[in-house]
Amino acid sequence: MLSRLINFLKACWRPSSDHSVHAGSDAAGRQDGLFWYKDSGQHLIGEFSMAVVQANNLLEDQSQIESGSLSLLDSGPYGTFAGIYDGHGGPETSRYINDHLFQHLKRFAAEQNSMSVDVIRKAFQATEDGFFSLVAKQWTLKPQMAAVGSCCLVVVICNGILYVANLGDSRAVLGRHVRATGEVLAIQLSAEHNACFESVRQELHSMHPDDPQIVVLKHNVWRVKGLIQISRSIGDIYLKKPEYNREPLYAKFRLREPFKRPILSSDPSITVQELEPHDQFLILASDGLWEHLSNQEAVDIVQNSPRSGSARRLVKTALQEAAKKREMRYSDLKKIDRGVRRHFHDDISVIVVFLDSDLVSRASSLRGPSLSLRGGGMNFPAKSLAPCATPIELGST
Repeated sequence: MLSRLINFLKACWRPSSDHSVHAGSDAAGRQDGLFWYKDSGQHLIGEFSMAVVQANNLLEDQSQIESGSLSLLDSGPYGTFAGIYDGHGGPETSRYINDHLFQHLKRFAAEQNSMSVDVIRKAFQATEDGFFSLVAKQWTLKPQMAAVGSCCLVVVICNGILYVANLGDSRAVLGRHVRATGEVLAIQLSAEHNACFESVRQELHSMHPDDPQIVVLKHNVWRVKGLIQISRSIGDIYLKKPEYNREPLYAKFRLREPFKRPILSSDPSITVQELEPHDQFLILASDGLWEHLSNQEAVDIVQNSPRSGSARRLVKTALQEAAKKREMRYSDLKKIDRGVRRHFHDDISVIVVFLDSDLVSRASSLRGPSLSLRGGGMNFPAKSLAPCATPIELGST
């Protein structure tokens, strides 16, 4: 009995991404320590590449790519969905989004028998509402869930139309070929909601004209109410519903004065555009990548290298930059374990979606095989809040 318990605990204390695919198989990606990657795969209108590196004790980034039917109906619509969910305060919200957002999108697409901005907006709201219900149910047992949230970046490609929806500061960048010069230009597609941008601070001031402390400069970083950098998210209920900004929530999250209207928003910025023949690829990444690479640097790396391994190459370059900033070698950075690693870089998730112009032009008639893959190759049960129980949790349930 004791040996079984010891083996169980050993399994629990491995990095969550150790639950990887069988050796020699690339069907669900490969594992190298805290690094997971899927170098190449096929979606409905091209190829894709995916990579994740863990820095936190529990991976707070989640990501997915889905291709095939974007609806619960056999009639479609068909296309490709990709999402990057950068959690903060814990992994619960990002995992919840990974389990529910795409399913909500399929449900609303079936109701309208099409893809649209309205479908995407409803899917975001249903996911927010669902996570709030979870927080409400667990409030007395796990009040800190009210302080867990996630950025949410989604790209949907359907019938030659590109939809980009975003909450927070993950980023989508398009690589577009310029015929006149032959270069591939980086075009940022997503609006970011981070208080470091003056436009975001102005938006917050206009929404809260009676609160001069709505944004505070703290340790040279602009933060909403001195607590959080992003102004839009899923979760973070403690800054959306005043009844959850009280005991037993930790004191560091509690505001001195009750608020009358939500401080953070869950309303995504959504853009829509028609894909053009010279649109080459999309890079979706959590802000852990963009802390170390500019849009154009990322696009150049993808453009000037083989397609296979593009996402892994981007993450590795970001890690090399992170090591350089700390005057250390990349090989030494790789030896640092999760948790401690967070002092050197954030969790990083990247999806590169290549666009085959011939397939894009025939998108409405394509069916093709369905694809469903999550970053890290992990599928957690919908109600799971941690990949494995810690010894403390074993005795407390």
